[in-house]
Amino acid sequence: MAISNDLLSSTLFSIRDGEVDELYRKVPFLDFAKKLGGIEYEDGGIKIQRPLMVDNHSSITQLSTGYEPVSLAVQDVLRPALYDWADFVAPIVITKKEELENQGEKAIVKIVEARMKNVMNLLRREINKQIVAGGSTILSNLGTLNGVLSATGFLEQGAPTAAGQTNSVGGLARSIVPDGDGLYNRSFNALNAWNTNGMSGLYQLTAETTARAPMGSVKLILASEKGYSNYRRSLFNQERYIDEKMLDAGYMNIAFGGASVVQDTFMPTNASVGANLEATMYMLNFDSIKLVMHSDGDLAVSPFEYIPGTTARSAQVYWKGQLIADNLSGCGLIFNGETF
Repeated sequence: MAISNDLLSSTLFSIRDGEVDELYRKVPFLDFAKKLGGIEYEDGGIKIQRPLMVDNHSSITQLSTGYEPVSLAVQDVLRPALYDWADFVAPIVITKKEELENQGEKAIVKIVEARMKNVMNLLRREINKQIVAGGSTILSNLGTLNGVLSATGFLEQGAPTAAGQTNSVGGLARSIVPDGDGLYNRSFNALNAWNTNGMSGLYQLTAETTARAPMGSVKLILASEKGYSNYRRSLFNQERYIDEKMLDAGYMNIAFGGASVVQDTFMPTNASVGANLEATMYMLNFDSIKLVMHSDGDLAVSPFEYIPGTTARSAQVYWKGQLIADNLSGCGLIFNGETF
């Protein structure tokens, strides 16, 4: 007896939430963004628009006698940062030949479940690769934290000046914010000597980002494998305690100054653009950097339908979103800290 599209679709719908939760939980950036308010949803629009404050709205009048005229000169200080949506889809397909060779509802359902898991693992790898390293050849429309490889990447290695950081943010030059802090991230060069400079860099950037962030603080430090190892070696004689919930997340979790330090295998070496450009640690404030997704495009699953002209039928997993930055002064980058 043939299995209906409705039955296969209901199977996908029933396992979708669990697979999506697993995808988020296995990717440190997505996991912490979801827990700490770094994910927002929008209902539509051709582009994602984020208003940025680029000047002072009014001026201050000092009162000596109380009779001084108050300056009412004001100006519109909002400029929109605009981001294109990133859209992608991955199909889940089963053919008539496979159905006949795997008789029984349970056999077919298991095939569908296995392919759903496979698709989610593929999406997990590519989403994480692009967000962290900007190295995906498939999801190139999705934004990235890597400001070395991408001209629109958020975290740059240069000094927080117009000359040092030249990447655009939502189509705006970083220098558009007059105080010199809002669209510039903080950075620190460990000079390939973590044991000498690494911990100093962490303390320095924590102080700099905390003093400049308009809201929140660094809550996640993504580290390269070598950077994570170097940090653990620095803590050899000290104990750190973690929430037992983290033990099941699939990655080890230690802390620095209230921020979780988690290794990510996709942290970029940027070897294609020059030597000594390794990103050792990203220091992320989720009040500044967010993942915006369409409310109906968060890995949404479509029903199974027959593919015209074939004996196969398919469903689709669809995602629509973008990585955006409202402010970068509360985020930091440590680079060239791979050598202990």
